[in-house]
Amino acid sequence: MKKFLLISAGALLMLGFGACKKSERSSVTGWKYNDQEWGGFEKGSHGDLEIGPGLVPIDGGTFTMGLTDQDVTYDWNNVPRRVTVSSFLMDESEVSNSHYREFEYWTKRVYGESYPQEVLSILPDTLVWREELAFNEPLVETYFRHPSYADYPVIGVNWEQATKFCLWRTDRVNEMLLVEKGVLNLNVDQKDADNFNTESYLVGQYQGSVKKNLPDLMTGGERPVRFEDGILLPAYRLPTEAEWEYAALALQGNNLSAKDELISDRRIYPWDGAGARYKIHDKNQGKMLANFKESRGNYMGTAGKPNDNAPFPSPVKSFFPNDFGLYNMAGNVSEWTGDLYRPTTSTTLRDVENQDLNPFRGNIFKQRVIDENGRPVEKDSLGRIRYAIVDDSIAAMRENYQQGNVLDYRDDDEEAVYYAYGESTLINDSSRVIKGGSWADRLYWLSPAARRFKNQTQGDRTIGFRCAMHQIGGSEPGGEIGGHDFGGGSAKSTRRYK
Repeated sequence: MKKFLLISAGALLMLGFGACKKSERSSVTGWKYNDQEWGGFEKGSHGDLEIGPGLVPIDGGTFTMGLTDQDVTYDWNNVPRRVTVSSFLMDESEVSNSHYREFEYWTKRVYGESYPQEVLSILPDTLVWREELAFNEPLVETYFRHPSYADYPVIGVNWEQATKFCLWRTDRVNEMLLVEKGVLNLNVDQKDADNFNTESYLVGQYQGSVKKNLPDLMTGGERPVRFEDGILLPAYRLPTEAEWEYAALALQGNNLSAKDELISDRRIYPWDGAGARYKIHDKNQGKMLANFKESRGNYMGTAGKPNDNAPFPSPVKSFFPNDFGLYNMAGNVSEWTGDLYRPTTSTTLRDVENQDLNPFRGNIFKQRVIDENGRPVEKDSLGRIRYAIVDDSIAAMRENYQQGNVLDYRDDDEEAVYYAYGESTLINDSSRVIKGGSWADRLYWLSPAARRFKNQTQGDRTIGFRCAMHQIGGSEPGGEIGGHDFGGGSAKSTRRYK
């Protein structure tokens, strides 16, 4: 885990409680903030937010989501529509074999003795390389384990395993932050339920090996870190389909004027033009921009004159990054998104129902299981806080949603399509959207608008994933809101990993 260079202003405030902040008063009551004599209410700083390892900021904006080229398959499953995606963070590259082996190693170390099935549940399916009329058997043994493939994208990981990786990564990054800030001691002897989990820590069900807690201005003693302190990061997760498509297109490279919102050219791929070769007249002219199948039987070009030089996946930081700094947003491996797949993403009957701000299908609304005193019940045997799906009778009393599980929202309405799984379609509530095209796909599938699906319990030799994270706070650092420059806190980090 790499160290960061700068600590955010918010973290310094919570650790040091500078004198200048103690004199700040509430604009609604006049009471002093961050002062024990005035009750000790702590107001966090609006300083620079931190960026987790591997992530790059993606400035949000509006774009036309959907087909950018001819619909040669006549699926009509991604009709163009205008949407807005708020700012977020995304991995600069796909998760590699070494990254995933780190996840496997930690799981074995913590759960392996008592819960071996937990280890087995996360292992990639290395048998995805097998095929009746091809000899790929060496890759079954070598691709995931051999150090030569350490920086290649992990494949054979299903959607559920990718989601588990995101949860694990959240806890390891937050644990590292507390260790680096001197709150917890490094502890590699965690076992079973006694392991650092962000939520368990925040609700007081994990203490850890404390080095030095923060000052408690209410009691004069010490206290653990709270989420309000701005030290811990929100959860890593799979990107939504809209986020993935927006990040892949990277239209900021064609933005003529930020004030006039003018885009010079609409992109078919994560780069300009209709081809897949570098066009600028320099030493890179003519080089391939992605790893894909150029034509029938041609995966890598001829000996001595290769095109992408990769018959299978290539390292995660191969080829040129797009204008957001993201590698392999086309080709190499297709990638899981968080969305449940439905072909009717935009039709006349459903336009009024489609969300045009951060569109997403895949919500299952949950709430913590609490006791009679309103506190979370004891964590489970793996050290995680217990959740339950919101009961429909409780959800029905709300205005903004009426069901806990809305995966099949409007599927059974008279105006909507009924999906007869196993009869006329393979689409069900386990079908997840994959994007980006792979080393085994033709150029058509490399368009960010192209979409396919796979059952969330199945891995594939052409599918990998990368993580994303919600960006807390505003979309622009010290930006203008409504034409006024508030000069507020930065949404981008001053922390840079080396």
